[in-house]
Amino acid sequence: MHTTKNTAQTQQSFRFIDLFAGLGGFHVALKNLGGECVFAAEWKEHLRKLYETNHGILPAGDITQVPLDDIPEHDVLTAGFPCQPFSKAGEQLGFECTKQGDLFFNVVEILDAKKPRYFILENVPNLLKHDDGETWKKIQEELGLAGLGYHITATKLSPHNFGIPQIRERVYILGSKEPLVDFKWPDHFPLATSITSVLDDNPSDAKRLSPQFQKCIEVWDAFIMACPKEVELPSFPLWSMEWGATYPYEEETPHARVKKLDADGLLGMKGSHGKPLGHLRGLDARWAALPSHARTAQKKFPKWKIDFIRQNREFYHENKEWIDPWLPRILEFPSSLQKLEWNVKGGERNIWSYVLQFRASGVRVKRRSTAPSLVAMTDTQVPVIAWEKRYMTPRECARLQCLDGLAELPKLNSHAYEALGNAVNSKVVQLVASSLLKRTPT
Repeated sequence: MHTTKNTAQTQQSFRFIDLFAGLGGFHVALKNLGGECVFAAEWKEHLRKLYETNHGILPAGDITQVPLDDIPEHDVLTAGFPCQPFSKAGEQLGFECTKQGDLFFNVVEILDAKKPRYFILENVPNLLKHDDGETWKKIQEELGLAGLGYHITATKLSPHNFGIPQIRERVYILGSKEPLVDFKWPDHFPLATSITSVLDDNPSDAKRLSPQFQKCIEVWDAFIMACPKEVELPSFPLWSMEWGATYPYEEETPHARVKKLDADGLLGMKGSHGKPLGHLRGLDARWAALPSHARTAQKKFPKWKIDFIRQNREFYHENKEWIDPWLPRILEFPSSLQKLEWNVKGGERNIWSYVLQFRASGVRVKRRSTAPSLVAMTDTQVPVIAWEKRYMTPRECARLQCLDGLAELPKLNSHAYEALGNAVNSKVVQLVASSLLKRTPT
């Protein structure tokens, strides 16, 4: 490392590389600590050009095609290697995912060849539990003292632990050639936050709710208003398709019953929203009348699904009198909009007062204290500011990732939301890196 003068103190400069660079969250964080980025890699062309605009360095393309000799010597390697192979939201193929899962081993090759003093990796928290812990065990074997010779530590952190209004837990994995005897993770605990701290007032460029989504919210709001005050709205996911259903779910599944008795195995039973199955001709018609979560090819449902179905059917049985008049109103919507997650227990019974998110698991209702985790897979899951009947803008989402200082974001909103959903939070990274490198911002 080289010595440079700082106005407040003398610190050693350091060189870092930024792999799977995206919008450059690692770059922002380490530059704030006085680092110099000497190499970056990003395979998406529009992000490569944007990275050059924002950070003054054009990333290499596909890291798998970059010769090791072309990567400069450096002190710190940073990488938010692709998380989809390990995410609970995906197929969880891990290292077996031929498209992205094995990119971790490219990181290993670079560490082995260049032997930087430190590394900082970021991924989804499920990485630690993936494949019953075997993936995490493999990572430690590759990088640890028995492998590349690094002392390793890891923990899970979320921006809301540091006063940023987003719950987005991620695992941070640190490696050091020297023992980490003096290292301490930055103090982290939930702090009082408000999503309004990152919002603009009715921005003109915000995407408005579609008529379907707005009507869906109106229907669920009517459900909440119809619920008697003495009835507590459940914290478990509300699956309206289970209200009136009688198909088997505890000891056997519809799949197991049909396999044993063919289509007649569903006679006398009811499917989604209490639709009788017996009058439908043929297995295909009866199968289609079941909730999508009941059509899986399993002999027995997992415990969590059994519990959700039981809880919903019990809730319906106890509240049938006021639910039945409302129930026909939800039938026009697709399955994902027929489910509600009321994550505001004890809060005001007005859905328009909260932050919403449309997910495959249902319409999620959250308090104004934090935004739900940004999702990279689709721009329809962008947080909704219900009281303004709009989605968050890309610039507001950038504030959630502490990247609002970037000169430019991707021009297409879909690209911007995707990139921000994949990004690391620069403030969290900076706090972690400053503890590891024992540095303060320049």
